[in-house]
Amino acid sequence: MSMLKVIEVLAESDKGWEDAAQNAVNQASKSVRDVKSIYIKNHEATVEGGKIVKYRINAKISFLLED
Repeated sequence: MSMLKVIEVLAESDKGWEDAAQNAVNQASKSVRDVKSIYIKNHEATVEGGKIVKYRINAKISFLLED
């Protein structure tokens, strides 16, 4: 029987939320194997001078536990 573990991460990007999500998966993949999914809990952004300068996400990443 397969079992998944879930970790919660924060990630950011100056390009967009999709890029922030990819950054989260890339970073998590450096320390865990078999990442299976990402669930975005929250989106937020930093605004300066009326423009968004940082996109942030709070996400849950699931990965397969080894036997």
